[in-house]
Amino acid sequence: MFGKLFGRSAERPVADPHVLPAPRRQRSQVYTLRALGDARVLALVEAAGAGDWPALKAALPLVDLGRDHQVLLELAQVDGVQDWIGQAIEDEGEDRASALLIAGARYVAWGWEARTAAFAANVTPEQRRTFFRRLRIAEEYLLEAVELRPDWVTPWGRLLALGRGMSLGAEVNGARLADALHRDPLDLETHLEWLSHLQPRWGGAPGQALAFARDALARAPRGHRLGCVIAMAHIHDWIEADDGECLATPEIQAELRCAVDHSILHPGYVFRPGWQYDFNVFAMALALADERHTIRRVFRTLDGAYTVRPWLHLAEPEKEFTRHHRRA
Repeated sequence: MFGKLFGRSAERPVADPHVLPAPRRQRSQVYTLRALGDARVLALVEAAGAGDWPALKAALPLVDLGRDHQVLLELAQVDGVQDWIGQAIEDEGEDRASALLIAGARYVAWGWEARTAAFAANVTPEQRRTFFRRLRIAEEYLLEAVELRPDWVTPWGRLLALGRGMSLGAEVNGARLADALHRDPLDLETHLEWLSHLQPRWGGAPGQALAFARDALARAPRGHRLGCVIAMAHIHDWIEADDGECLATPEIQAELRCAVDHSILHPGYVFRPGWQYDFNVFAMALALADERHTIRRVFRTLDGAYTVRPWLHLAEPEKEFTRHHRRA
């Protein structure tokens, strides 16, 4: 893991030599966070974009790809990785597991790009075929990575994502969840993937995801980012609901305030590369709940740093982030 890079104050992250400077902007303007705001991650992303496997390998020791889902997802979003990663996989050296992991993650992302975020009824037969073909390739790569590095947790997160898309069923997906939690019982991304599995649109029962999130928060130490699971559960409920004001209740506002104080606004919260995503998750949930007090502290710490996830669930993500940022 990157470790404690940014200090421990939830209001003012301490400067770090690896932090990318925010783009020059006028006061209150927003900017899209790039490469988790970290120079080491940027080096990885740029090497991946250039198809430069030697440079990417050289940068890998600076990160923990087997435990940091956010770094892996940054690489998974790089268009064109699928065109050259096959040659890297042929490398029989110690970095082969990393190549397999990156390949699997990219093919999962590439598969979802083909399918799009549309509901199943709106996905064309050709999109569906491409989707399944890419996910099957991803599964091969990820399972081989797991064999080589059984201690890694990040392959299981991607296996959960493709398991949902391929409708592999409760037994397979449940076993993969158990494998992931065995490696890290408090892993946020594993919990977020399972939240998606529990949504009614993916076969879950109403209220199931929120119950899972509450149980997770009860197990999370104070200052742990796992608290984001409560915010994301409410965002999912909002997505499923017909009522756009469904989160604007005193009970939900209070639950979100408790969760944010327990996690990202607690003094024990660790500012690591990509911490802005955690704050964006709470910012969106608090905005949808029309919470007016705690949201100010969240946006003040973000200082305009926008992450595409989770706002992509809105019709105009960056515009909505900007509106709420200014309002706060």
